[in-house]
Amino acid sequence: MFHRGMGGWWQYLSAEDSNESNIDRHLLQRVWQYARPYQGRITIILLAISLSVLLGLLPPLIYRRLIDTTLPNKDYTELNLLALGMIAVPISSGIIQVVQRYHSSTVGEGLIRDLRQTLYGHMQQMSLRFFTNTKTGEIMARLNNDVVGAQRAVTGTLISIITNTTRVIFTLSIMLSLNWQLTIISIAILPLFLVPARKVADRLRDITRQSFDLNADMNILMNETLNVSGVLLMKLFGRQSDTYNKFKRRSTAVADIGVRSAVIGRWFFMALGAISATGTALVFWYGGHLVLTGVFTIGTIIAFAAYLRDLYGPISSLVNARVDFTTSMVSFERVFEVLDLPHEICDPKNAHDLFRPDGQIRFDNVYFSYGTHSDSTGLSPSPSLSNIKRPYARRSDMYATNTHTNPPNKAISEHSWILNNINFTIKAGQLAALVGPSGAGKTTLTYLLPRLYDPTDGCIHIDGFDIKNVSLDSLSQTIGMVTQETYLFHDTLEANLIYAKPEASSREITEACTAANLTEFIGALPDGLATIVGERGYKLSGGEKQRVSIARVILKDPRILILDEATSSLDSRSESLIQSALKPLFIGRTSLVIAHRLSTILAADIILVIENGAIVEKGSHQDLVVQNGLYSELYNTQFHGRS
Repeated sequence: MFHRGMGGWWQYLSAEDSNESNIDRHLLQRVWQYARPYQGRITIILLAISLSVLLGLLPPLIYRRLIDTTLPNKDYTELNLLALGMIAVPISSGIIQVVQRYHSSTVGEGLIRDLRQTLYGHMQQMSLRFFTNTKTGEIMARLNNDVVGAQRAVTGTLISIITNTTRVIFTLSIMLSLNWQLTIISIAILPLFLVPARKVADRLRDITRQSFDLNADMNILMNETLNVSGVLLMKLFGRQSDTYNKFKRRSTAVADIGVRSAVIGRWFFMALGAISATGTALVFWYGGHLVLTGVFTIGTIIAFAAYLRDLYGPISSLVNARVDFTTSMVSFERVFEVLDLPHEICDPKNAHDLFRPDGQIRFDNVYFSYGTHSDSTGLSPSPSLSNIKRPYARRSDMYATNTHTNPPNKAISEHSWILNNINFTIKAGQLAALVGPSGAGKTTLTYLLPRLYDPTDGCIHIDGFDIKNVSLDSLSQTIGMVTQETYLFHDTLEANLIYAKPEASSREITEACTAANLTEFIGALPDGLATIVGERGYKLSGGEKQRVSIARVILKDPRILILDEATSSLDSRSESLIQSALKPLFIGRTSLVIAHRLSTILAADIILVIENGAIVEKGSHQDLVVQNGLYSELYNTQFHGRS
């Protein structure tokens, strides 16, 4: 079944991989795939870096010429030219660096834009199961913190590596031309740079990962508590102080690990500084002897000392680059971990489009489980970002995307299934009412039809086509859904309405609002359709939000309607307005309604009675009442007397 297929990639995400060299190589290859469209700009960046480095190496030669030749010879013309050169070099280098910075930032921002768009698009295609098992703060952390970290890797670390490598190569070439013995002394201490780098890099890599996780925990708390629902809950239960203390603990953990990272980094730079000072002292000691014996000129030793700075500085940066690189690549790793999560529900090859569908619905032997059971069921844990607890897996071919299901394990207890062997047919244009006690599986059943979830086993057909072979866009256009909890964006009323049909005309919007009994309500608003509805529509009442959702579905004009008729908590006037708005909505459509009203049940062509995930009765109202079964009991206790 699906969960077993998912288990393959999930276990892979949980495995350990000790081959670090292969990891970085594969990671860089994936990063390069995003950088490939910017090859022209990258070439300009490399040329600009080379020119800038060459210009930056000219001043020591100017100093040497000035001290050894110009001043002793009292050459005023050459003195003027050298002075102009001292001004021209930094100006020219600065202009080149501006050009280089423009192109590097364009590449960096463009690459990260592409990466963020890819990540957002991939997240959009994840199944509802993923979002029910993943906290919003975790998703925001991946889209924001991790992508920004990846941006720093591109615009900072990688550019720094290229620049410093170029500077070291050019500097060594000049130093060798001045004196090869001093050059050998200068580079003899280079192995000492590698010792602290090797120890610090892995340590900071682990700390960086912990830092990202701790930041994600802090973001989760902020996302859950600093919104209308979270604030309302805190205030109603007086939990502001407790929540604040929890936030203090998480933010303190973020600060503490930041201090650890800074201190380790400072010890690292202290070690590099000590090594650089040792090399400089050796060069001055030996070079001083050469000057005293007349082998070296004073200008040459001064120029050589200046080049030491240009050598040890970039070398220190390159050694530190391993630390920066491994820590900054963590951001790419975390992004790619998400991009490598397979989509549970996606379009099949050669997907069929539903063209002018009739709307016949058929469920054949449908089983469903959320996959949250123990291992004895053979089901794997549900996917979520919080379950990714290992370093990034590099071999993308190891990820197995399995969107097909295998027959369910019939040995599993029937109580393990949310839906158990569901079979029914709704003819085109019919109204089917779903009734049953709370928790029976009614809402889950309606979520299977638009493929918010896929059945663990069995098939669902529309007009004879298995919906797994129907394109998701076509399926979405065919089905309209009014859920029990209406979600509205923090935008205008009109923007929320036309979300169903962006190209809707003013006339269509007006007709939809009239059909949903919203005209009087909109007329009373100070800004009419331009009124901002607030976070999740909190400025509207429950009945008003439901009528907005009905108007939104009317605008969509789907062939199949799914409705959770949640009206029990509304006042009588709102309930009456919604009921009158629903009547025309059923006309000419195939409708599947979770019914709470007797009027809807009596109007239904077929009633499906669900208990413990199974259909225990089905038929018309008259047929079911006389059977004295569950429906008869529900009718007498819940529906009787409710119009």
